[in-house]
Amino acid sequence: MRVLRAKVLGFCMGVRRAVELAEGEVQPPAPGRRYFTLGPLIHNPQVLGSLKNQGLEILDEKKLPPDLSNAVVIIRAHGVSPGVEKELAGRGALVVDATCPRVKANQLKARALAAAGRRIFLAGEADHGEIAGIRGYVTAEDGAALFCAVVGNAAEAAAAAEKLYREEPAAKTALIGQTTISPEEYLAIGEGIRKFFPRLKIADTICGATRDRQKALRELCGLADAVIVAGGKESANTRRLFAIAGAQGKPCWLAEGPEDLPPEIAAYNTVGICAGASTPDEVIDAIEKALVMGEYNPALKRSSDEGY
Repeated sequence: MRVLRAKVLGFCMGVRRAVELAEGEVQPPAPGRRYFTLGPLIHNPQVLGSLKNQGLEILDEKKLPPDLSNAVVIIRAHGVSPGVEKELAGRGALVVDATCPRVKANQLKARALAAAGRRIFLAGEADHGEIAGIRGYVTAEDGAALFCAVVGNAAEAAAAAEKLYREEPAAKTALIGQTTISPEEYLAIGEGIRKFFPRLKIADTICGATRDRQKALRELCGLADAVIVAGGKESANTRRLFAIAGAQGKPCWLAEGPEDLPPEIAAYNTVGICAGASTPDEVIDAIEKALVMGEYNPALKRSSDEGY
């Protein structure tokens, strides 16, 4: 079997920064101090396991302890709302902000556009931490929430825009996207809103690393017979890579590690590997080695066009 790697692999800048910040806080640990991340720091099981072994626990945002004095709480790379940060500080926590700089820029952009009187549409996954964090920045000076519609596709965007148009036909609008959304999805969502608000302002919020990964995957699909997408199943950008590979007509599987490689992958002469932005190099190396050595998990045998 011939194994090809996508041109862009490994941690993106935001993920690397978050992991380095977290490891820098806990090594060496201060006596008596507790260390937490607010939710998963990034969406990769191996990295989260490593951080746990170093003494970092995960806090549930909805179940915060009443007393966080003498505790360090690290904000995840996806960011959180200002209200959550304020609550952490109010409970005595030392807050370390590991929000991806690109995400932070989008949070501040949302605040500025809302303050300028624009009605905000957010393109992305409603239950994703990044979207929830940005949404928290769309507030008035007194902290009251302003109009903010989260839309996941063009149909949802058009429906939300039509509803706003009926209530406020002269509204000024703006669109901000999750940093990991594909350009095609973002464009389609924008067109859905423009049916009702032709002067919609579309902010350039897609991460450059995301664009590069998706472009590299499309190039890889032109060379490979099948594709393995290495990364966490909870990772939005990894799932989008998986969807893109499938849309290219390639048999594809999402693998968190070598144990997720099914035996039917052996039927393909050339297999490509791409990876999500939070996938560490050692996981990519281990998957490549298993492919070359023919080490697959027989328990995962299924139709190759079914994917994983």
